[in-house]
Amino acid sequence: MKIATWNINGIKARLDTLLEWLKQAEPDVAVLQEIKSQDEGFPRAPIEDLGYNLETHGQKGFNGVAILSKRPLEDVSRGLPGDDSDEQARWIEATVSGESAAVRLCCLYLPNGNPAPGPKYDYKLAWMARMRDRAAELLALEEPTIMLGDYNVIPQPEDAAKSESWEEDALYRMETRDAYRRLVAQGWTDAIRAFDPVGERFTFWDYQAGAWQRNNGIRIDHLLLSPQAADRVTAVGIDRDTRDWPKPSDHVPVWCEIDL
Repeated sequence: MKIATWNINGIKARLDTLLEWLKQAEPDVAVLQEIKSQDEGFPRAPIEDLGYNLETHGQKGFNGVAILSKRPLEDVSRGLPGDDSDEQARWIEATVSGESAAVRLCCLYLPNGNPAPGPKYDYKLAWMARMRDRAAELLALEEPTIMLGDYNVIPQPEDAAKSESWEEDALYRMETRDAYRRLVAQGWTDAIRAFDPVGERFTFWDYQAGAWQRNNGIRIDHLLLSPQAADRVTAVGIDRDTRDWPKPSDHVPVWCEIDL
């Protein structure tokens, strides 16, 4: 089963790009972030015409996440637990069954947090703490689980072309990286780094200052796998070429193949 994540940066602006990628890459499951659409306005029909079941958790103009699956989506839940007052659409979960096992998928769009320090950064760190709590609950189930999406976290210096320029940014501040390390230390496997521990594996290039042309990229889109999922992974990849397509997202798809 091929499972992918992509921050699409506006589903309506990039629908044609998404459809072309779905046809070429043929993921069994794809999770999207930053759809920037309310549920009722999401362009479902063209995606469903390609054979995908679809669940969304959106809001007007901002954020929003979605799961697309060629297999049925079961036990769908929306919203990260831990704060009933949080109205931002950043988390959706569902279970997908394969031939021999099922996998729990958690699609996330972690807050950016800039400017830091400040209220937005406080929200980011609090959100990460809630995520750790939910992650611990998922690990306790001892089932194949993948938390995947746009983490807005640069974990290590090798995950940025110019890490020194990010030192005071919310994506790379020490508090951010420490929070991410505490999450991974629960027992999660970073799929990309498990297959390529130190190589250049960027997933985001800003639209500004020729970042793509200069390869001034960062790695902020991650797939974290429970031990039961990590044992089943057979391949991982980054579809870097999509950054050079017409009307691209500033992110590119990241995927793994898992034996289910």
